This record gives sequence, structure tokens and C-alpha cells, in this order.
Amino acid sequence: QVQLVESGGGLVQAGESLRLSCAASGSISGINSMGWHRQAPGKQRDLVAMRTTGGTTHYDASVRGRFTISRDGAKNTVNLQMNSLKPEDTAVYYCIAIVDGRPYWGQGTQVTVSS
Repeated sequence: QVQLVESGGGLVQAGESLRLSCAASGSISGINSMGWHRQAPGKQRDLVAMRTTGGTTHYDASVRGRFTISRDGAKNTVNLQMNSLKPEDTAVYYCIAIVDGRPYWGQGTQVTVSS
């Protein structure tokens, strides 16, 4: 089993920054990639950013240039630095880890950006 614990969500104003963190524990020796998805009310859950263990990153076009994903391998954590936040970034952000090809999800952390 893999456990993911997210932290760092909150309420900010447009233009401000937040940093999300996700700590992985359990059977994580086979981690292929880690990252973040988000789900706004009434919408589907969509990819925000992913990072493979090899360092390859992928960002959704809506956040490229504003968000940065990083990983601390020693701590088995993945971070998402979110700058220049917009009201449309408001959503529940979910950490995801792909372990031996299987996805595991965190419980989610709310990010709210006021205009």
C-alpha cells in the first residue's frame, strides 16, 4: 500500500503564491512518477503537473510558466510551487503517485483564489 499526505492548501488572493507538498510512504520503491491533479466544482479531475523519477516534467498549458513541480527523492515528497495564482486555479488539488504502473491518490487539499 501507498499513502500520500498533502499539505499547503489555503485561501489566497489573485497574484499570490502557495506551495503544496505531498509526502509518500509505504510500498514506494517502485514509484514511476508523482504529481498533481485538480478538480474544480462541477468539473472533471485534470492533470496539473507530473514529474517522473528520471526528472521529466509535464505541465498543463494553463499553469505552465506559473507552477513548478519538484521532488525531494530522499524525503519521498513532491512539491508544487504555485505563483501568480488566478481565481480559475481554485480547486481541490490531489497528489498522485504512479507505483509499478498503478495510481495512488491523496485525499486532496483545497486551494481557493479570490479575485
